[in-house]
Amino acid sequence: VQLQASGGGLVQAGGSLRLSCAASGNIVSINFMGWYRQAPGNQREMVGGVNAAGSANVVDSVKGRFTVSGDIAKKMVFLQMNNLKPEDTAVYYCNAHLKAGVNIYYTSHWGQGTQVTVSS
Repeated sequence: VQLQASGGGLVQAGGSLRLSCAASGNIVSINFMGWYRQAPGNQREMVGGVNAAGSANVVDSVKGRFTVSGDIAKKMVFLQMNNLKPEDTAVYYCNAHLKAGVNIYYTSHWGQGTQVTVSS
């Protein structure tokens, strides 16, 4: 199983970026795909995600600026980030809860992370 994230980069405060993540491999079922971020010296924190029912949510700290969307059936999730602030600077990780191969349990899988840097 692979989660390939893309779309990070350097942007000025107030700018926008769109992150994409695609899952691949011998995936049987996905019940969640989403995004986490980790700034230097901080713990990894959830940003938002989409469940298999299509319900999408982001955490309160980014509401109004970030939007998560995706198509679980197509194994893709996106994060649209608007009005970026320097405090949004972090490595953003794609995450999926999925069943793969002959595994009967859902397990958590992580992408490699993509750097988002917001300059003031």
